[in-house]
Amino acid sequence: MIRSFLTVSTGTLASRLLGFARDSLIAALLGTGAVADAFLAAFQLVNVVRRLLSEGALNAALIPVWLRVRDRAGDAAAAAFSGRVLGTVSVVLIAVSILIALSMPLIITVIAPGFIGSPTLDLAVQNARLMLPYLAFAGPVTVLMGLLNAQERFALTAFSPLLFNIALIATIAMLLFEHADAGFAAWMLAATVGIAGLLQLLMLLSQRSASLATPLRVSLDKEMRGFFAKAIPGMIASSGPQWLMVAGAIIASATPSAVSWLYFANRLIELPLGIVGVAMGTVLVPELTRAVASSDRAAVAHAESRALELATGLALPAALGLIVLAEPIVRLLFEHGAFGAVDSVATARALMWLALGLPAHVLIKALSPAFYARSDTMTPLLATATGFVVAIALAVLLGHVFGASGIAASIAAGAWSSAFSLIRKGTSAFGFSIDATARKRLPRIVLAAAAMGTLLWLTAGLVPAEAHGFVKFIVLGLQIAAGITVYGLLLQLLGAASWREAVAALKRPA
Repeated sequence: MIRSFLTVSTGTLASRLLGFARDSLIAALLGTGAVADAFLAAFQLVNVVRRLLSEGALNAALIPVWLRVRDRAGDAAAAAFSGRVLGTVSVVLIAVSILIALSMPLIITVIAPGFIGSPTLDLAVQNARLMLPYLAFAGPVTVLMGLLNAQERFALTAFSPLLFNIALIATIAMLLFEHADAGFAAWMLAATVGIAGLLQLLMLLSQRSASLATPLRVSLDKEMRGFFAKAIPGMIASSGPQWLMVAGAIIASATPSAVSWLYFANRLIELPLGIVGVAMGTVLVPELTRAVASSDRAAVAHAESRALELATGLALPAALGLIVLAEPIVRLLFEHGAFGAVDSVATARALMWLALGLPAHVLIKALSPAFYARSDTMTPLLATATGFVVAIALAVLLGHVFGASGIAASIAAGAWSSAFSLIRKGTSAFGFSIDATARKRLPRIVLAAAAMGTLLWLTAGLVPAEAHGFVKFIVLGLQIAAGITVYGLLLQLLGAASWREAVAALKRPA
């Protein structure tokens, strides 16, 4: 599992790093005014759909069913089932895209009520409509990626999302070179989103992945209805972090620039969340499904324990690092062009609060596959709904008092609410199987992360705010490298990780 996890994580890391470059360029191009708020509100809507369908979300529903069909009736039956899923999803999403385009003013009003009565509403509607073709392409892309993952072919699905960011970065670079007007630039970027979806689909089709889903048919028979009844709740639940951001944006839309501040802060949360969370959904679901189907309790315990160790070992130090180094990271990445110093301070404050919820987001990603492997998609959905309600309720109160920072804190509270809901339900329903090794390692991982966070805190003020950008880049890089080095050494010294064990895991087949 470790080797497959690292394959997916490497692809996700590359995609997230390109995403940082993309968002840094968006900040320089659009700043944080009305045009940026409109574009980012529309882009956030597309991101919800993107995560709803892709990045491991559909795997949670498709892979267990596909594996059962293949094991019960053979490869031909599995391909026929996949063909019906692919054909039905493609046609349904084309129809849904048309309906959403027609009702887009109402949708934007719901997700950004603060835009009502201002030109920002019309800008957001126009941008969102231009992005909609992505939805039609994302459906078949996601089904093909899920089928490849079910066969443990992770490399192509891990790296194909790079095309999305490459297309946007190329467009932004051209617009910056041309010194394009912000309104026109937002329009061009929105149109590029749909083109990026087409590029992903063409890449997958070039690898003959469509042969995994033949013959292609549209069907809403009993089997398909049962599949979608399971799939839709799981897909919504898998996009929990994005729904929480939507909850925050609903309240933030009433405050100028708050949508932009939250968006850019959340982009930094998406890096560790994507590396761990996407890999969890992509790799852990098929492994747990096979273990549960064979009633192999030892295999279930091993998969859940290693997943929890990986989640804690990566998410906790990342959260502490983002909290301590929030402002220098934000200034280095985003404070260019139209994105000013005031924006950096507001974004950094939001980032610190959002980072408190990062361990909860990753914990949800580690716990949810235990439900998906048992064909239970409703429990994660209800946990996501609980977190959404908590985030909205707290954001109304805290957002009024503390602005964007209060809304960010509400989002973190919503994430922890969802995580605790899953823990309670899983413990009572089947009990999470954590082996003795995990019980020994987890406290040591926490101790090592705390020591790393302390080191970063002690060195956080080394560089004055007026220092040259290159000096800030070097010092920040050294701080992060030192933190990672100390953390790795402490894990080794405390016996929480072994280099020999890691190398052996990498040598095992994926």
